Order: sequence, then structure tokens, then C-alpha cells
Amino acid sequence: MENMDKIYMEYASLIKKYIFSITKDINLAEDIMQETFVVAINQIEKFRGDCEISVWLCSIAKRILYKKLKENNLKSFISIDDLNVMDSKILEDDYISYDNKLKLFEALQKLDVPTREVIYLRLTGDLTFKEIGKILNKTESWAKVTFFRGKQKLRKEIMT
Repeated sequence: MENMDKIYMEYASLIKKYIFSITKDINLAEDIMQETFVVAINQIEKFRGDCEISVWLCSIAKRILYKKLKENNLKSFISIDDLNVMDSKILEDDYISYDNKLKLFEALQKLDVPTREVIYLRLTGDLTFKEIGKILNKTESWAKVTFFRGKQKLRKEIMT
């Protein structure tokens, strides 16, 4: 098995980006990334090698995130403190922006799970198609095609 230091150097950024793409919280993403490697070090003998190590690490990170959400009964990643309304113009712009986001997220929920994951990872995680392919145990080409088709479906859904 590869040296854990080498694994950490190679995959820490990927794990952090993956969790950040879900949470939009860099501090939480860093915490989960670190916890992921603690778990990985303690359970490295359980890694069977039937998938890429990045996929295994992302699945650990996802379990840790869901556990934290369940423990803290978190429903949203947006803090009330982050919502700052200065005047009615900003409020109006925020409402329009919120309405557009709502339409986008409603359309995203209608997509199949793999397509939705690719779009989330690409847009919010700023991951490359190669990284997305590794996380989802698919090829880079599959990630590109899935992203393109997903964008087409979103455009069609939002325009109707």
C-alpha cells in the first residue's frame, strides 16, 4: 500500500473540493478532509483495492459529512449571519437571484443522480472532469458528456 503521506498530498485537495462543493463551507470542508484521512489511516487495511483510492476517500468523507449533519440536525449550510440586507434594491436583487437559484435547484433535482452529482462537482467544487471521473469511478470523457447533457436538460427545463 502506498505511503499515507503520499496519498494525503495527492488527494487532500480533491477531498476538500468535493466536500466544499456540497457544503459551501471551507472550514467544514477542511475539517471533514482531515477527519477523512484520520479514518483512512485507521482503516487502511480495510481498503480492498476494488476501486480507486480517491473514490474510497470520497465515500469516507461523504459518510463523515452525513454523520455531522445528522448529529447537528443541520438542514442548511447558510448561516443567518451571512444574510445581510442593506436596502430595498439589494433585497430586490437578492429575491430575483434567489428565485433564479430556486428554479435552477428545482431543475437540478429532476436530473438523474449521476448527472446531478457531475454538475454539482463541476460548478460548485471547481473540479476538473478528470477529478470528477475519479470520484465517481468513471472516465473523464463520461464526466464531460454527462455534464454537457445535463446542461442541455437544465436549459430545457428552465426555459419551460
